[in-house]
Amino acid sequence: MSSNMTNANPADLSSAKAESASDHRWLILVFVSIAQLMVVLDATIVNIALPSAQVDLGFADAQRQWIVTAYALAFGSFLLLGGRVGDLFGRKRTFIAGLAGFALASAIGGAAPSFGVLVAARALQGLAGAMLAPAALSTLVTTFREPRDRGRAFGVFGSVAVGGGAVGLILGGVLTEYLSWRWAMYVNVVFAVIAAAGALTYMVNERPDVRPRVDIVGAILASAGLFGLVFGFSHAESAGWSAPTTIASLVLGVLLLAAFVKAEQRVEVPLLPLRVIADRTRAVAYVAVGIAGVAMFGVFLFLTFYLQLVKGFSPVASGLAFLPMIACIMISSNTSSMVTLPRFGPRVVITAGMLLGCLALGYLSRLHADSSYVGGVLPALIVLGFAMGMVMAPSMNTATAGVRPQDAGVAAALVSTMQQVGGSIGTAVLSTLTASATASYLASHGSGPEVGKIAATHGYVLAFAIGSALFAAGCVMGGTLFPSKARLTAMREATAGEQGGAGQLADVEAEIFAVEL
Repeated sequence: MSSNMTNANPADLSSAKAESASDHRWLILVFVSIAQLMVVLDATIVNIALPSAQVDLGFADAQRQWIVTAYALAFGSFLLLGGRVGDLFGRKRTFIAGLAGFALASAIGGAAPSFGVLVAARALQGLAGAMLAPAALSTLVTTFREPRDRGRAFGVFGSVAVGGGAVGLILGGVLTEYLSWRWAMYVNVVFAVIAAAGALTYMVNERPDVRPRVDIVGAILASAGLFGLVFGFSHAESAGWSAPTTIASLVLGVLLLAAFVKAEQRVEVPLLPLRVIADRTRAVAYVAVGIAGVAMFGVFLFLTFYLQLVKGFSPVASGLAFLPMIACIMISSNTSSMVTLPRFGPRVVITAGMLLGCLALGYLSRLHADSSYVGGVLPALIVLGFAMGMVMAPSMNTATAGVRPQDAGVAAALVSTMQQVGGSIGTAVLSTLTASATASYLASHGSGPEVGKIAATHGYVLAFAIGSALFAAGCVMGGTLFPSKARLTAMREATAGEQGGAGQLADVEAEIFAVEL
């Protein structure tokens, strides 16, 4: 037996591993989705627990933002590097390492005796998440090759990626109200243990036979550039857009990312192979993810404020108010990935989703302080749920279709990067504009409890109107820049031929857009 294993052909062993993973692909999807849920909900679950944590640890209002910002900075800055680590060292190992790091950081945060320890734990969570999120998505890219199964997998994963934020609102409210804010951190340990047990049992570790050198220069430039952008937008939320630190951070971030692109053109094994974003269809899909990220973070933030501060909902009730949207996201994500995307292509599906998003946020921009949940909020949440499902899951699918297996991790990391940077931009810009609109209303209408609610609503509806305009721009972009389904299929087949004929056709997966259901 030992001799047979020793003399086995490495290609045969690799094929056997791939077949084993394929046999358990649906179980792998479950555990990968649990990990993704943990990463996504952590962006919102802490927001609900933050007031209780502030009372317990005794930190000032001015310090509160760093609980959120520390996670966003570490997560957004190291996503590209995290995605490449998975490509170079194996996705299973990277996935498990990310889970272990996330669980450890969550345990430290839950037991934090001071503000400083909690901020450090949140930064460690973000660093672990930067390894975990790309490894999770790239695992789906390499595990699900058959078009129909790939559509189902991305439908489920897209539901989790979009709906996880709303789940965080519900779970954060329940844990904070009935247990303690610390359980908003401890609960991640449970998720991580379950996902790690599944990964150890069913996933296989695939890595290059010859491990290339890591692009150190590219890693530094990309991480520093993304840090500058995320920090700049986060700092603008509290200090304003004219603050020297804000301006310097944003300018430096842009310059470093421009230097990163130039450097990647000259490196033999780049951190981000430019062929990943050179494909127009894939590039537009990344932008669509960014637009959806702005809208998603904005809706969760400002609609939660509206429900709690204006309508008087409890944290649990405001979280439950998002349930109809989650249900619609699940329906839409799966239908889009399995039925409409293969049948009509991304131009029709994603553009239609952008149009629905424009209508939903346009409806929310009509809210008043005395609007009811059933008449003023619920219809928009239902339409927005269908819109997000039609945008996010198909965009993720399109953005990672056609990449070479050795680029799957960094392609997946770009999806998470666009979502994270989009969320940071959306939160900072919309928060600043909302605060300004609210202050202007109060200055011209006086003060008082009812006036305060009306002024706050005045600010929120401005954010929703801007979100609606962004979706409208996305609709125009999708309709004009995405190629038709027939054209896209021809382009994929031509690319496959240039890369080496029929053997490469499976790698670029042109059939995803050609299969007829």
